[in-house]
Amino acid sequence: MFDVSEVRKDFPMLQNKMMQNHPLVYLDNGATTFKPQSVIDAVTGYYTTTSCNIHRGDYDLSFQISSEYENARKSVAQFLNAEAKEIVFTSGATASLNQIAYGYGLKHLQKGDVILTTEAEHASSILPWFKVVEQTGAVIEYIELTEKGELSVENVRKALHEKVKVVVFAAVSNVLGFKNPVKEITRLAHELGAVVVCDGAQWVPHVKTDVKDLDVDFMVFSAHKCCGPTGIGVLYGKYDLLEDMEPVVYGGGANARFDACGNILLKHAPAKFEAGTPAIEAALGLKAAVEYLQKLDMDNIEAYEADLKRYAIEKLKELDHLMIYNAEASTGIIAFNVKDVFAQDAASYLNSQGIAVRAGNHCAKILVQHLKTSETIRASFYFYNTKEDVDRFVEACKNITVENCVGLFF
Repeated sequence: MFDVSEVRKDFPMLQNKMMQNHPLVYLDNGATTFKPQSVIDAVTGYYTTTSCNIHRGDYDLSFQISSEYENARKSVAQFLNAEAKEIVFTSGATASLNQIAYGYGLKHLQKGDVILTTEAEHASSILPWFKVVEQTGAVIEYIELTEKGELSVENVRKALHEKVKVVVFAAVSNVLGFKNPVKEITRLAHELGAVVVCDGAQWVPHVKTDVKDLDVDFMVFSAHKCCGPTGIGVLYGKYDLLEDMEPVVYGGGANARFDACGNILLKHAPAKFEAGTPAIEAALGLKAAVEYLQKLDMDNIEAYEADLKRYAIEKLKELDHLMIYNAEASTGIIAFNVKDVFAQDAASYLNSQGIAVRAGNHCAKILVQHLKTSETIRASFYFYNTKEDVDRFVEACKNITVENCVGLFF
């Protein structure tokens, strides 16, 4: 196991950062994560030493940075236990999910076909399929969640039938933090010939990922949620599916040739999905990020966060005015509310104590109906958080009252 006190030294944002005159306790890692110095150096290094385009120039610098860019793809592939040709760089998980919906769904779905998903999905995972439904005549059906909001194998089995062509779900819920049984769901879907689209935005940064073992057809994630830069994400796809899928964006670098009559010959995947100049510096930063995570070991990260979550839940359960929605979830997400206090008001009080959390529906606007609440507060941990962070968070939660929150605004 790593030494968290040593790990924290790698992150400039954790060095004496203040908020509201308090030392910062950052518990919004589900939204984005801090960056270690190695990632920052990789990004700034591109701009200071090799700032030119890739796959374009017939000169040494261009060849050098092109090689580094493709090495980043290889590093990500190794991180996921995939092949480099199965890794597409996008602008983020949202772009990746849209590419799958429009590039695969529009091409293959027909009237009456079923897209099977859940009410817990993030907007970027479900909204593109709403548009696919409009254009194809396919329909969306929902797998019933358990009372606690979990996705069970039993309920997946009940929901599957011969008209299901695509199964879309998050490996980890971004609101409740439950780890879903990805491998088992994929096996059941494949028995009926359905394609599995897995949102890995909250899984890949926290859990060792082996796409070959999971056998998912597609998996996506964003770099910025796993210590990498913003502006870049990954679309993993089995190569035959990538080759069959249509790009959403066309332009330079993605085609082998075209003519005045509109005949286009696309390059093979992944190049055909990467039209235009990519976020080169972000790809180099992502490479540094996955190498940093691998150095810590993903199994260690998952175990550390699970222990931190247990520690936090034990203490939070002692506070009678808190409602915790996912105490049993093993990942570092805690969804809760404070009795008689609006979620944003409670989050504002925590902010006044130097504690950063998120309040709202967390882009999962259907799930709140299942939870029978309009908003929740989400505290989300990462491997650089400490038990001291938890103690300060719990102490602040003790003092969240209507009176204290009103005092922030009047």
